[in-house]
Amino acid sequence: MVGNIEPRKRGRQSRAKATEDAIVESVARFLEEVGLEPLTTNKIAERAGVSIGSLYQYFPNKEAILVALIRRERSLLLADVAAIADSGASPQKKIERLIGAGIKHQFARPRLALALEYVERTVNLGEEAQDLERRLSEAVSGIVSLQFPGAGSHAPRDVVAMAQALINSSAMAGETDLQALRSRITKAVYGYLG
Repeated sequence: MVGNIEPRKRGRQSRAKATEDAIVESVARFLEEVGLEPLTTNKIAERAGVSIGSLYQYFPNKEAILVALIRRERSLLLADVAAIADSGASPQKKIERLIGAGIKHQFARPRLALALEYVERTVNLGEEAQDLERRLSEAVSGIVSLQFPGAGSHAPRDVVAMAQALINSSAMAGETDLQALRSRITKAVYGYLG
C-alpha cells in the first residue's frame, strides 16, 4: 500500500470525533465480516453512514483509515501493558498478566487482529512500528529482569516474539480454549527464561 497515511484532520468537537470514530470502526467491522480485499472508500463511507465527501474531509484514502485503526488497537494494547508494568503485582503475576493481555487483544476480535497484522506488513510505518516494539520490549524487560535477572538483553524481545507467535498461530487455527493457550504460553516463556 502506498500513499499518504496521515489523517487530513482530527475530530476535536464531539460530533466530529464521533464521525471520525464511526469511519474507523466501520473499517474494523468490514475487515471482520468481509476482509481486506474488497475494501473501498465508498464502502467505508456507506458503512459509516457518512458521505464520501465527509470521509475525505478526515482521511485522504483507505490506507490512512487502516493506519488510524492500527493506531487505535495498538494504543489499547500499550495501555494494558503500561498498566501491568506499573502495577504493584509480583514479577511473576505481571508476566502472567502480560500473556493474558496479549491473548485478550488477539481474541477479542480475532479476524480484525489478523487482518491488521497483514496490513501492518504492507504499510510502511517505519519508526512508529519500531517505537511499538521498543515500548513493548521496555515494559517486558523491566518485568523479566526482576524475575530473571540473568536472562540477557535479548530475552524481552524473544519473549514478546514467542508469545505473539503462539497467540497468532492459535488464533489462525481457531483455538477456543484460551486457558489452555495461556498455560502453553506461560510454560514456553518460563521454559525459555529458565
